Amino acid sequence: MEIKKELRKEFSHLRAEIKDKVSKDLDITERLLEEEKITEADNILLYASFGSEVDTYLLIDKLIEMGKKVALPKCGAERSMSFHLIGSVADLHEGMYRIPEPDIALPQPVITDKTVCIIPGLAFTEEGGRLGYGGGYYDAFISQYPEMYTIALAYEEIIVDQLPLMKHDLTVDLIVTEERTVLCNG
Repeated sequence: MEIKKELRKEFSHLRAEIKDKVSKDLDITERLLEEEKITEADNILLYASFGSEVDTYLLIDKLIEMGKKVALPKCGAERSMSFHLIGSVADLHEGMYRIPEPDIALPQPVITDKTVCIIPGLAFTEEGGRLGYGGGYYDAFISQYPEMYTIALAYEEIIVDQLPLMKHDLTVDLIVTEERTVLCNG
């Protein structure tokens, strides 16, 4: 656990130092929108980017313009997380951890095998390994819906050879960076 804590600090600092993020975020957004899993998705579960994460606000707007059902997470006690459908980013307000969230009164999507969940993280491996923020929210949520397709948005600089992963750690199916799309073996 101590190793992961140190790695979180290291990757958080590394990501904060990445240059030309606006251009990279646009490239990642464009690449993601071309993905067949996105064009065929019934619901897209997304997060409101925070700090130095790949910017998801343009992506949210574009997905809604495409007529996609977009839902964002509302975090609760004991690693519980529910997703709620939004009509625009105006439906978000500051929530737990000061991260923008939807109101819990907004409807929840019906999750199917065509639902795509876009997952945040600090670092990833080409096999789909993920170093999250340590809260376990996504690990707990995704374990309830193994049929759901998972995608990570990441800068090329935070794709690494290996991470200290445990059996319960979530892996993603696909990683989209500004340079490439990585189909994971996870």
